[in-house]
Amino acid sequence: MPIHVELVTQERKVFEEKEADIVVLPAAEGEMGVLPNHAPLLTTLGFGEMVVRKGNAEERFAIYGGVVDVRPDKVVVLADTAESSFKIDLEKVEAARARAARMLADGVPNELNRDVAVELRKAELALRLSRKVNNNSGAGKVRILDDDE
Repeated sequence: MPIHVELVTQERKVFEEKEADIVVLPAAEGEMGVLPNHAPLLTTLGFGEMVVRKGNAEERFAIYGGVVDVRPDKVVVLADTAESSFKIDLEKVEAARARAARMLADGVPNELNRDVAVELRKAELALRLSRKVNNNSGAGKVRILDDDE
């Protein structure tokens, strides 16, 4: 029995797969795997990587906080923000990381310190995820495509 997975942000539905085999999530207290027939659970998400696997195919997403509602037959991820590893713009992310790192090194007002640190964490996560996907030569890995691709 497969598990239905939805990834949603405030702006849009990012991803949906009705027959996934497993979902790996960045729960606030550590990485969490969800298989079909998982016990019901509601928990918060931290910054990290979400992986959805279906057979030999997988999709990876950078998740930046939120909550997840796990039911025996469905996982609904309500992310603060999320992006597919295949849609990360490396130039934009690298520039954002450099800008945030420079601002932290030069010093920023206390009221901006948290925002700059969060932007740096987001950029580093996106870079790490993008490099992981691009360095995987694809041997045996096939993407799960959504409807708009």
